[in-house]
Amino acid sequence: MPLLDFLDPKAVLPALRVSGKKQALQELAAHSSKLLGLDEGLVFESLLQRERLGSTGIGEGVAIPHGKLPGLTRIFGLVARLEKPIDFEALDGEYVDILFLLLAPEGAGADHLKALARVARVLREPGLVDRIRATRDANALYAVMTEIPRAA
Repeated sequence: MPLLDFLDPKAVLPALRVSGKKQALQELAAHSSKLLGLDEGLVFESLLQRERLGSTGIGEGVAIPHGKLPGLTRIFGLVARLEKPIDFEALDGEYVDILFLLLAPEGAGADHLKALARVARVLREPGLVDRIRATRDANALYAVMTEIPRAA
């Protein structure tokens, strides 16, 4: 089973153009809501509420915006590589160019936290972030994000 089995092959954005954090969240909400059949405003508000608690920018150019939503039946992931890094108020002060959106059902509880931990662990794999940055094709980016690491 792929490490990130909740990443949808259609939920890969290899060259997203945004000028800031709010626009990035809006784009993530727009893309994910289309794929999931959810209200875009609801998704966006969920992401904004979470960001108000503190930035989901985890460092080294990576952010994992996430939220819980009523009406969602499964954990859903979307990955985006930004054309230009943006200020995401990350913990290390670095600009962000890789976003991994994670949405979970409202009552997901521990499953949501486990999925977040899995995404963070995958994104810390040596060389993976560099491979994501070098990828310009959606299929290749999906393959990079879902392959099983050699030293598991």
